[in-house]
Amino acid sequence: MTPRFAVVGHPNKGKSSIVATLAQNDDIAISSRSGTTTQCQQVDVKIGSASYSLIDTPGFQRPTLALAWLQKHASSADKRVNAVKKFLLSEDCQRQFPDEIELLTPIMDGAAIIYVVDGSRPYSAEYEAEMEILRWTGQASLALINPIENERYIEQWQQALGQYFKVVKVFNAMQAEIEKQLSVLQSFSTIREDWKVAIDNLVAAYKTRSCQRIEDTAELLAALLTQACAYQLNQKVLTKEQANTLRSSLEIAYFARLKSMEKAHHESLKSLFSYHHLISEVENLPDIDNLFDTKKWIVWGLNRKQLITAAAMAGAATGAVIDLGLAGSSLFLGALGGGVIGATSAWLGADKLADFKLQGLPVGGYVAQQGPMQNKNFPYVLLGRFLHLEELLQQRTHARRDTLLISEGELQGKISKLSDDQQKSLHKALDRASHQKPVGDFAAILKPLLHAERARQSNLQTQ
Repeated sequence: MTPRFAVVGHPNKGKSSIVATLAQNDDIAISSRSGTTTQCQQVDVKIGSASYSLIDTPGFQRPTLALAWLQKHASSADKRVNAVKKFLLSEDCQRQFPDEIELLTPIMDGAAIIYVVDGSRPYSAEYEAEMEILRWTGQASLALINPIENERYIEQWQQALGQYFKVVKVFNAMQAEIEKQLSVLQSFSTIREDWKVAIDNLVAAYKTRSCQRIEDTAELLAALLTQACAYQLNQKVLTKEQANTLRSSLEIAYFARLKSMEKAHHESLKSLFSYHHLISEVENLPDIDNLFDTKKWIVWGLNRKQLITAAAMAGAATGAVIDLGLAGSSLFLGALGGGVIGATSAWLGADKLADFKLQGLPVGGYVAQQGPMQNKNFPYVLLGRFLHLEELLQQRTHARRDTLLISEGELQGKISKLSDDQQKSLHKALDRASHQKPVGDFAAILKPLLHAERARQSNLQTQ
């Protein structure tokens, strides 16, 4: 049996936002204007082999009059469900109460109830007619307090809602992390026992998808780093004079392509998190007027001190291979020398970006080449921005419609969460990528960064 949930309540209390967040679907129309939803809209959610449905409903419009009608047609509690059925079939009620008819129809067809109120507005008795009508349907139900602007009246609402619903939860549609989203579904497994297996399967499917996302995200990040670090742009010319004339435009095209490459991978990452309409912008990107302003790049990667340490670790890791090959006879001078050389290279190359080269062709003429990127910080810049975007997507809900601004992130803090061996592997891999050398199982090296960030977020949520 596929669980179905009707999201109901007063107009303009965030019902559509709740649906968008629970369904993890940014296709859901959301507006601050009352009455945006005029007809029931069912959203089918499929996660692996598990599924459920959410029904966005119109808001109650005339609940007090509707309840009065029902009370006239039911003299005792055992007659209430039939009274609601008569209400739906009555042509007179269909004319007088179109919104109530629309929202009650899926409930009487078996959908469980998610009743939504706004915790930033005071409780008043006018809501009691709505809650009483819902109680008359006899369907399993819970209430969500959605604090749209603030949490001022949450306690007031908890006191009132507790008299009508077995389960009452505070659920901010703009901030609710995945654990809170799943807790809403899990609540129904206790009040609808026939749904327990289906909901347990659904929760397991969500967790499986979360693990798969880490795998896919690591693969995507590895592809970005590999492609961007290796990218170069070539243009055939007849003379050196032509090459010098084209140099400026070649530089502009080269950096434009790198920015486009990064944006494409960012869009793919958003798709992995089921964001198809989310607009994101990156602060402090070099533009055409300051392509070589390395200060704008460095804030995203590592500072000079961190970069030297990273290069030393990468160099030491490379040198250690020499030591092992010499069976220790080098007295580990390879590790020491590799670290020194790596650190010096990082210091001298910190302000260097992409080379412009001109090579003669055997058949005559020349090839002007821009790139690949020479700056040691470049892969860290890409890594920092990508990880920061992934972190923001983890924290975001699909109810939000604002532009996502990717501001400066703190990369070194994320790297420091790794073990020493993981840090060495990461720095060595990024060093190889910056030299356009293949990195074995790059995604596996990057994956601990994603696991560390998920663990950090989980700890913050439980504090």
